[in-house]
Amino acid sequence: MEIERKWMVDGWPPGDLPLVMEQYMEQGYLTVRPTVRIRKEAEKGGPTDYVLCLKSGTGLARKEIEFSVTQEKYLEVCDMIGRPLIPKTRRTYLLPDGHHLEVNHVDEGMPTEFWYAEIEFDDVEEARSWQPAGAALEAYLADDVTETPGRTMGAYWLLTRGDEEIG
Repeated sequence: MEIERKWMVDGWPPGDLPLVMEQYMEQGYLTVRPTVRIRKEAEKGGPTDYVLCLKSGTGLARKEIEFSVTQEKYLEVCDMIGRPLIPKTRRTYLLPDGHHLEVNHVDEGMPTEFWYAEIEFDDVEEARSWQPAGAALEAYLADDVTETPGRTMGAYWLLTRGDEEIG
């Protein structure tokens, strides 16, 4: 189960939060209902992973299953998709309470470029009660879109890469 909140943001977070990791990603979708996503995750100064992800549901808590795949299988799935993947840079920061703030810069340099941030939680109650003010991020994390329809990466895929499912 994936339990996370999501905010639309403008740039990297203010202040001097400790940077835990920086990754470059490319991701594409075979379908968005349910979500079937392929992603390449290249950690700066570290390894590259290839992940097939299945998700169902919407909003705060979603069922999620991830599988590691080989580079060869990743490339086969990308070929099957036949559309440009979505590039994004993710920086993960450590918050004072121990949570990780993942900030994503999507489609950098393109007219559709945008930023969003996420925090994963252990349970729904913790997610609902967490407040950005506790991390001095109330202005930065002001636009909570966790429960807003159409604010998923899958919806963005359909909007920017085509409105049809892969058949």
